[in-house]
Order: sequence, then C-alpha cells, then structure tokens
Amino acid sequence: MKDSKEYLEKKAFFERVITVYGRNVVAEVLQDENVAIHKLHLSTSNKPDGVISTILKLAEKRDVEIVYHDKNTLSRISKNAKQDQGVAADIIADTYKSADEIASMKSYRLLALDGVQNPQNLGMIIRSAAAGNIDGIILPKKNSAKISPLVIKASAGTLFKIPIYYCNALEDVLQRIKNGCDIFALSSYAKDELKSLHISSKAIFVLGNENEGVSKEVRSLCNNSVKIPMNRGVESLNVAVTAALISFLPR
Repeated sequence: MKDSKEYLEKKAFFERVITVYGRNVVAEVLQDENVAIHKLHLSTSNKPDGVISTILKLAEKRDVEIVYHDKNTLSRISKNAKQDQGVAADIIADTYKSADEIASMKSYRLLALDGVQNPQNLGMIIRSAAAGNIDGIILPKKNSAKISPLVIKASAGTLFKIPIYYCNALEDVLQRIKNGCDIFALSSYAKDELKSLHISSKAIFVLGNENEGVSKEVRSLCNNSVKIPMNRGVESLNVAVTAALISFLPR
C-alpha cells in the first residue's frame, strides 16, 4: 500500500524540524526573526519568571504556538531531560535538507562528516563552511553529533546560514553519487596534497572521526585521498581546523 500524499508531505515537513532545548538557547532562537518556529514546548513545572517570562513574551509577540507538558513528556520531546530546563522549541529549518537532493545538483563543493561526534567540533565546522566556499555539509544521523545547544553556540549563530544535508548513513549517499563526483578522503597517508588539487565542479571532502579518521567503509567509496602537509612532527589537526582549511580553498 502506497503512502498518501498527505502523509508524505507531513513526513517531509517534520524531517525539516529541529528541536532545540534549554532556556537561553530557546530565548536566543525566539529573538532571531529569521528563524521560523513551529512550536514552543514548556513544562508545567516552570515558574513564569526570569528567562521563562522573556520566552513567553517573545513567543506571544511572534504568535508562536505554546504547548504545555508534564516534565516526562517534555523530556521525551527534548530527548535530554538533564539539560532541557523545562523548555524546548521546534525550529523549521529550510536549510536542513535531505541528502537525496545532492544527486540533482549541477555543481557543488561539500563537506561530509564521517563519525564526527563532538558537538563543539560540529558547530565550528558549520561556522567555517558558512563563512567559506562550501555549498553544504552532509551530516549522517548515524554515529554523528546531533544539532544541540552546544552545536548552536559553537556555530556562533551560523547554523541556519548553510545547507545541512541529512542522511541515515554516509555510505548510502556516497554510493549513489560516486560515479559523477570527486570524493576526497582526508588522510595523513595520502600522496596528494590539498594545495595541489584540481577540484572539479562536483567535489566532496570527507572528514573522519576525531580519533579514528575516515572509516574503512566510507574510504572504500572515495575515489581519491588528500593530505594537509605538516611540519615539526605534528601528526594531525583537529577536524574543525581541517574543515576551515578546506572551506577557504579558492574556487
């Protein structure tokens, strides 16, 4: 039985919804009128003073729907009972897109994250990519940092300024597009250096886990590898620093 058009549209809508939590984060998001808010979720245990009072005034000013929950329900929405502080907000992120869209793009330069789990690194990667010459970031849901207050803070407000292409597993995306695209794995063992690359109109740079680098499964789908030469016996760079260097390669 085929899914109805209404169901598919609803599913596509909620795929673009990102839930953030924490009083200060939600207050900051509400203050940014460039960010669309779907719903504000509050715990019934909150006292309507301090930051909560500010959040309520901002939500009412923007005509955001406010829904009250008991603490357990709010925790299920935020998925972080210890840090949500009784507040969560659903953001409609137009820049949060399915990685399926990449196949139809005529040209692009993307960063793909393979097992990057540190939220501060993810935020800094987003910031560099948004500031530089990158068209988007492929962020798998599997084995990766999730969009969170730490990511938002580390991105310094740039989270919604660059497309984030979500997928379940990076391998699935690379498998579909590998024949029409240059896919570079960052590796200290590569022969080619970053500064000497000829980069085609379709290029993806894969950045690996902070400790283990690019996984074997993902590396097998890359058609090239590249290194950043380093001096004085330094073996590797932080993944966010690597992303910054790639982001500012000329086009």
